[in-house]
Amino acid sequence: MSGKRRAAALALAATTMLAAGCGSASSHAVAPAAHLSQSLNTSLAIGATTWAVVPMGAPSGANLFWQLFALPGSGSRWVLETPPDIATNGAIAVAASGGLSVVAGVRPSLDLTFSPITSTANGGRSWGAGPPAGALADVPDALAASPDGSQLIALFARGRAARADLSGTSWSTLATERSLAATAAGRACGLTALTAAAYSTAGLALLGGNCSRAGQAGVFAGSAGHWQAAGPALPGALAGQQTQLLRLARTARGDVALLQAGTGQHADLLAAWTTGHGRWTLSPPFSLHSAQVVSTSFGSDGATGIVLTGGQAETIAGPGSSWQALPKLPSGHTVTLALPAAGQVEALAATGGRLTVWRAAPGAADWAQAQVIKVAIPYGSSS
Repeated sequence: MSGKRRAAALALAATTMLAAGCGSASSHAVAPAAHLSQSLNTSLAIGATTWAVVPMGAPSGANLFWQLFALPGSGSRWVLETPPDIATNGAIAVAASGGLSVVAGVRPSLDLTFSPITSTANGGRSWGAGPPAGALADVPDALAASPDGSQLIALFARGRAARADLSGTSWSTLATERSLAATAAGRACGLTALTAAAYSTAGLALLGGNCSRAGQAGVFAGSAGHWQAAGPALPGALAGQQTQLLRLARTARGDVALLQAGTGQHADLLAAWTTGHGRWTLSPPFSLHSAQVVSTSFGSDGATGIVLTGGQAETIAGPGSSWQALPKLPSGHTVTLALPAAGQVEALAATGGRLTVWRAAPGAADWAQAQVIKVAIPYGSSS
């Protein structure tokens, strides 16, 4: 069998395994729920390194500058690793492929009309230019890197998903919101929006989105131009609810998704993880009780953290675990959760040019200050 035919066969097999966990098609379409918007600050741990995206400087406008911080697995202190020579008034999207390698894209803002792409293979000590992209979508998972770091998927602002070689100069369309909605998998979901791009641990392209049909989880796996439903089956209690896919990412353990089922007082959050056989396992539902999700973060072992309105925060360690409330979040204009190690939770509180790192041990009643970083914000440089 040739290399191309073998790769296609492996991709088809992986798609079949993922699709085995998708939701039932016996659902009905209703009016789509209002699209949920999250803050773009986040953190992601791949391997031993944790990366955090934090807005600093002014709350908005020309003096808002997004920063990228790294926490190496060999240390206990965060380091500023924002890519140089790029205006970061727009939020940074990160895609980690493993180890010290990460790809960053900057969303358009002010006079910047495209998204510069840059990458590092040494934890941020040096950066190299990648294929420039159109305007990245305003979702946390707008950029994804393949497990070997050679390929990228970008989700653009107008609902187009495209693929590029990291060393290349151009992007080729994988799908659009309209084309995916017209497939059998998209019709079964009642796809209303694309909200995430990812790669599976097997290197399969994944797209996530919101479904207007009740009981459907909008995860799709693509191979050779064909897309199949690849999301988890929802439990019976939530099978009558519409779902919105908030996050979709690859971790060292496997793929992880965060879904909201229902809206308002009846909304529930679900984390979902792929197993070694390509199937999904679900967390217990977490009732939001009218709270809203502000931001979300992932640890390398599939741990998930969510920041809610009202200074609340919750974490779940992974499959087989339950949701755990964290102490009330420390003050700061923006607070970003980070999950760098099993059982360890950190809160990165940013105000102006000051980032304060707080740490909460398992079962702790409060946060302990662990580090303060002062960042030189180039006020006035973008006006």
